[in-house]
Amino acid sequence: MKILLIGASGTVGSAVATELAQRHEVIHIGRNSGELQVDISDPTSIRRLFEQTGRFDALVSAVGSVTFKALGEMTSDDFTLGLQNKLMGQVNLLLIGREFANDGASFTLTSGILNRDPIRTGASAAMVNGALDAFVKAAAIELPRGLRVNAVSPTVLEEAMGSYAPYFRGYKPVPAAEVALAYAKSVEGLQTGQVFIVG
Repeated sequence: MKILLIGASGTVGSAVATELAQRHEVIHIGRNSGELQVDISDPTSIRRLFEQTGRFDALVSAVGSVTFKALGEMTSDDFTLGLQNKLMGQVNLLLIGREFANDGASFTLTSGILNRDPIRTGASAAMVNGALDAFVKAAAIELPRGLRVNAVSPTVLEEAMGSYAPYFRGYKPVPAAEVALAYAKSVEGLQTGQVFIVG
């Protein structure tokens, strides 16, 4: 399979690349790194990416920015970052990418634990994750040509606890390699409209 991996240099993306590259052609894509670059908050940049990649069999998105800030300090602009980047950025990867996807291709998006188990400063992340999980369930029943879409919703990563431990007290972190298996299940399996929860 020809797999487009967006966010390939991140902690999750690197683990996904290691898992999938054993069996498939993986094209590494990032905002500022990788074989190709894309700004997922810009639909023009997304379309330019697909014009460069051509047809593909799977797309994995392991990216998305949100604002972490106390709700009392959040402004509309703070919420807009997550809406334009992590939410609509990933939605647009599917909306534009479906034009370039081969029949039967899959799209795997990334949400996260915070809509199920919120933390202080996590209102934007919770809102966006919930929207992404709902989107994949609804989009899956309308996709043509055997196209599939799923989301992976991981808890906090072991590799990130150095930075995030104060915000995730009592959470059991999981290694990125374990999270990568959920992406492999989405890409290489047959399920669609699923949210694969890890941790």
